[in-house]
Amino acid sequence: MRRAIFIAMKLAWMAILSSAALAHEVVPSIGNFQVVGPRLELAMRVNAEALLAGINLDGLEDTNQAEGAGDYDALRALPDAALAERVERAYAQVFGPMTLTVDGVAVQAELHGVEVLPAVSDEVARATVVRLLVPEVGGGVFSLFWPAGYGTLVLRQNGVDEPYTGTLQGGDTAQVPLAGGTHLSGWQAFAQYIPVGFDHILPKGLDHILFVLGLFFLSIRMRALLWQISAFTLAHTVTLAAGALGWVSVPASIVEPLIAASICFVAVENILAKGLTPWRPVVVFGFGLLHGLGFASVLGEFGLPENQFIPALLGFNVGVEFGQITVIAIAFLAVGAWFGRKAWYRTRITVPASGVIALIGAYWVVERVFL
Repeated sequence: MRRAIFIAMKLAWMAILSSAALAHEVVPSIGNFQVVGPRLELAMRVNAEALLAGINLDGLEDTNQAEGAGDYDALRALPDAALAERVERAYAQVFGPMTLTVDGVAVQAELHGVEVLPAVSDEVARATVVRLLVPEVGGGVFSLFWPAGYGTLVLRQNGVDEPYTGTLQGGDTAQVPLAGGTHLSGWQAFAQYIPVGFDHILPKGLDHILFVLGLFFLSIRMRALLWQISAFTLAHTVTLAAGALGWVSVPASIVEPLIAASICFVAVENILAKGLTPWRPVVVFGFGLLHGLGFASVLGEFGLPENQFIPALLGFNVGVEFGQITVIAIAFLAVGAWFGRKAWYRTRITVPASGVIALIGAYWVVERVFL
């Protein structure tokens, strides 16, 4: 028992240390472009600190894991105006590798303004909007090369009946007819947003992973697990849709501590209760409403195509479900299948594992409220 407690405390401390990295989570860049008269206007919403620090964002989950993390943190400490000035001075360095062409002919984009958006909190990276202008483009096929190392870019064309929406990775090129855009079908939007939802669970959604594991460790019996997962899925689907549609808006300063509290609650109940209680599905449903608001905030950062809003929303939700099912499957194969029927499963696995989850959840409550 002492060994189990020691391991639990060690895992909790490691997870607490790793939680600080969430403050530097990598999010996609967003590029919106449109033709106004003869001009092409392009607004790039980027993590300017990461680009200025030369961090390779391709496949990166957290800037703390990258070379140049120290430079990134120093840039994060700059006031908004000072960062905007640094971006203007380094415009050629940062955006020079991003090449633009129209009908195969290179065009030169002029810097038309830099706006550093205020950070929501110290835990969230600032977004910087860099506005570019190509004076004369006319019609034809617009091509944008997104440089290797720049991470993911969501590219959208505005101001046309059938807008283009595409996702580029570092080193990819998008080609868009400027006359009318390329229509993104419902199935394409659905398929494109499945990996976005999955990625938010695995590997980026540590808080959601711990909540799902809390549901798993109560009991590996299918009936108990099915009741909990069904309640959680139904609830977060409702608030995800409501939040994405703009019907409900709750500040992250409220939602995030409550999500952490929900993790702590289910873990403590695992320790105190020996099976599924009558109120557990109701409680899980309530917590699912909170987690849905958290998912909606992710979609707010990533964005949904206006012309295919519903298919993209459904695709994101399906991706989230795939992520949750994967977490449960991994936990079952790693623990449940081997030890689930052992007499000591609860005392040696459920209770210590739930204790770790409860400690992490409690730490996050304190961190998100007071720090």
